[in-house]
Amino acid sequence: MEKLSLKDNRKRKQIILHVSIWAVFITFSLMQPRLEPELISKGVIVGLVCNLSLFYSNYSYLVPKFLLKKKTLIYISSVLLLIILSTVVLNEFAAEFRPNPDFKPPFPKNKFDIFFHRKLIGLFVFNVLLVVTGTALGVYSEWNTNERKKREIEVQKSSTELHFLKNQLSPHFLFNSLNSIYSLTTKKSNDAPEAVITLSELMRYMLYETNNEFVSLTKELEYIQNYLKLQRLRIANNKDVTLNIHGNVAGQKIRPLLFISFIENAFKYGTDFTGHTEVKIEITVSGDELHFNCINIIGSRKTDKDRSGIGLQNTKERLELLYPNKHVLEVTEKDNRFIVNLTLKLS
Repeated sequence: MEKLSLKDNRKRKQIILHVSIWAVFITFSLMQPRLEPELISKGVIVGLVCNLSLFYSNYSYLVPKFLLKKKTLIYISSVLLLIILSTVVLNEFAAEFRPNPDFKPPFPKNKFDIFFHRKLIGLFVFNVLLVVTGTALGVYSEWNTNERKKREIEVQKSSTELHFLKNQLSPHFLFNSLNSIYSLTTKKSNDAPEAVITLSELMRYMLYETNNEFVSLTKELEYIQNYLKLQRLRIANNKDVTLNIHGNVAGQKIRPLLFISFIENAFKYGTDFTGHTEVKIEITVSGDELHFNCINIIGSRKTDKDRSGIGLQNTKERLELLYPNKHVLEVTEKDNRFIVNLTLKLS
């Protein structure tokens, strides 16, 4: 329905443009002093038919058939022939609408003088103007069509890449979460059933909410809170696992699953050799701007670049696709801390 509406809108714009062009040409013709009032209608009709034939022969046939296919010589020859033919025809018809039928313009002294005859020069220049306008309009229309096709291809490409990245991200998240629950079951923890319920809430969100282009920021933050709840159940010493949310999040929309890879990475590598885990997350919303800050200690676990890099790299690629020129991402290491700072323009 949306595509049909866009197509109708483009057609409407083309019609308005063509009507505007012909309104200008007709107004120009009516302003000429050469016709008596009672002869204006006949002269305008004949001139309009000739002008329309010349304009649309060039616009609809010659431009796409020859000029756009780089057959320049054939195009120029055809256009010149049409202009000369139209000029001669208009000049012949114009004689019938002169106020004084007995008036005859001086006959040219030789065949070359015809191009210096004021009347013919005026008609010739007018026809050239028609052709130039039609050519410019035809070239612009083709350029606009090509640009639209390029944009559609880019959108389709981006959509395909996003689905691919998202499909990579979901199994990655599931495997890590199942590992967390497995850790609880091996310890015979009473928190295992609650962890399963929490995971089901997380998966429900991923399966049924994130298929939309945008999701509610409130629901996205609830998803993050559930994820932290799952991690706290797994971690014995979780006093330094914090999540602080500031600002008005109601009514805001965001692309789904933008932060989870950073958070997963923080929990995966944020435990030191004593078993102490430190992950601090702060999310601040100010107007249409969101700031995400995630800090974790750099623990003793060795980074597996082949596996751990998937989620982070996917998120970086998704940000480039979804928020081009609308985000700033900084990933740094300082004082044995891994720090992620992300600023997003939500609108």
